[in-house]
Amino acid sequence: MSASQLLLLRPAWARLLRLGAAGPVSFRPGYEGASAGARPGPPRQRRRSGLRPREGETEERRQRSPGTAEAGLSVLLAALGLAHCSSKGRASKEAALLEAARTNNIQEVSRLLSEGVDVNSRHKLGWTVLMVAAINRNQSVVKALLIAGADPNLGDEFSSVFDTAKEKAIHSLEVLVTREDDFSSRLNNRASFRGCTALHYAVLSDDYRTIKELLDGGANPLQMNEMGHTPVDYAREGEVKKLLKVCEEKFLEEEKRRALEERRRFPLEQRLKEHIIGQESAIATVGAAIRRKENGWYDEEHPLVFLFLGSSGIGKTELAKQTAKYLHKDIKKGFIRLDMSEFQEKHEVAKFIGSPPGYVGHEEGGQLTKKLKQCPNAVVLFDEVDKAHPDVLTIMLQLFDEGRLTDGKGKTIECKDAIFIMTCNAASDEIAQHAIQLRQEAQEMSRKRLAENLDDVQINEKITISRHFKENVIRPILKAHFRRDEFLGRINEIVYFLPFCHSELIQLVNKELNFWAKKAKQRHNITLMWDREVMDVLADGYNLHYGARSIKHEVERRVVNQLAAAYEQNLLPWGCTLRIAVDDSDKNLLKTKDNLPLGLESKKAPTLRLEIVDKDSKGRKLNIQTPLQPENLSFF
Repeated sequence: MSASQLLLLRPAWARLLRLGAAGPVSFRPGYEGASAGARPGPPRQRRRSGLRPREGETEERRQRSPGTAEAGLSVLLAALGLAHCSSKGRASKEAALLEAARTNNIQEVSRLLSEGVDVNSRHKLGWTVLMVAAINRNQSVVKALLIAGADPNLGDEFSSVFDTAKEKAIHSLEVLVTREDDFSSRLNNRASFRGCTALHYAVLSDDYRTIKELLDGGANPLQMNEMGHTPVDYAREGEVKKLLKVCEEKFLEEEKRRALEERRRFPLEQRLKEHIIGQESAIATVGAAIRRKENGWYDEEHPLVFLFLGSSGIGKTELAKQTAKYLHKDIKKGFIRLDMSEFQEKHEVAKFIGSPPGYVGHEEGGQLTKKLKQCPNAVVLFDEVDKAHPDVLTIMLQLFDEGRLTDGKGKTIECKDAIFIMTCNAASDEIAQHAIQLRQEAQEMSRKRLAENLDDVQINEKITISRHFKENVIRPILKAHFRRDEFLGRINEIVYFLPFCHSELIQLVNKELNFWAKKAKQRHNITLMWDREVMDVLADGYNLHYGARSIKHEVERRVVNQLAAAYEQNLLPWGCTLRIAVDDSDKNLLKTKDNLPLGLESKKAPTLRLEIVDKDSKGRKLNIQTPLQPENLSFF
């Protein structure tokens, strides 16, 4: 909608009075003197009818005749005056600040702000104090508000007269009068203003000085309203439009500079490590490739393609999600996930790019093509690609090579800026066994160095998979599975995910216990405590094939089950402190049977117990009645 459609050239009060003099007026929700987009012409004659009665009115008023023109005008003016007096009679300081900003009373504005009135306070219908000052061309008030800390990028919550009346459950006549009285009478009341900022309103009022003041105060010239329009879309040709375009270019350059500085200060690898435990080699590989792309050191004709290899539950999907969060603010559009187990049959290729003409679902489009149209530079995750049908892989060849895809309707989607990530469980056992062997060799070497030199006590758990292993073991497995070299040749980076070492398992256990401690505090006001020995016991439940999920399940079985049983048996007072402790502690919890001292092979594995911590920090063991186990049940 253009600026001419949002602004009315004739004051609404004069328009209503002229129409009232010609005859009674029918006042409908969303009434306008001029249609949207048209210049106001001579006033049109309206149907002779009085104000539309409400449902709660009396029968006598429902049956009242319209009366003469003077009677209709008097009723209209009485209703307007009542609403006017009601709005003026508000005693709150926020209302006083809004009124002072509208009337350009800078002394009153300064006084109210000094008394602590919120500079970003809103009118009951949604606009802020800064918006009132901007639309009324009160540059001095705008300056004072910005100095006081007003946010120039807040959006208006007012939409149109009819929509706002419906949302607030207020009669549209009252909304219209309040809008014109407390904000401005120059705006088209049929247009939607939701999301408009103070800069939008300053542009609509065509006030160069106020626009300059807002831009200097940090207003974003690229911020869109609900209709998707920036302030420059409403600017007339001239100095205002030139100023906005120059500021848009400067703002974009400043945004790029800030983003670059943020990346230098807080690089991608550091952000990923906050959410992903271990996998330093994988994080470094992905971070280096993303950095090349962000700084322009990449091939613009081909998209970036990764293949993540490793066991289940080891962080492959999570790394893809966190990469998408880093690159895109809107994660819903910027991250596309396709579970390739849904594409195991040949005919399911249609779900990928859409059905051809004449087939069911042709108009719906494909799952991938439809989302890539919305965000061509998205991060696309093909989860468990080893389960997909070979025909799906054939389609992906074109996607990875040329960065484009043709959907079922024959339209080509360009996605050369997208990042494609495939996860695969093929060769996961070989990678895991090789990593375990490397760790054992590294530990043995560390022990030898420790025996030779007592000062060298550092044991390094970091390992690197050799190029020989990648080429002679992994690549033949991938070639046998995907059955084509050209598919593997289009992959930029093959990323290897290794099993967790002991220190990483401790971090996983601690993270899971912290999760349940937070839940216990939020839901039951229970404080949960534990020590390192408990984490060692829980880390012993790690399963190589299930990854971090095995730790999650171990915590649920050995800790959360006890918490739930104790809570069900009313053993946990509100606000108590619980300590997780180890029974039968032998301080050798993670040693294998081969390394256990003689006589400990048959010793029972340590168990966990819950203790209530008293005020004197002493623990009292909870007597939790264990539910019947399946092996103890008798069947008749």
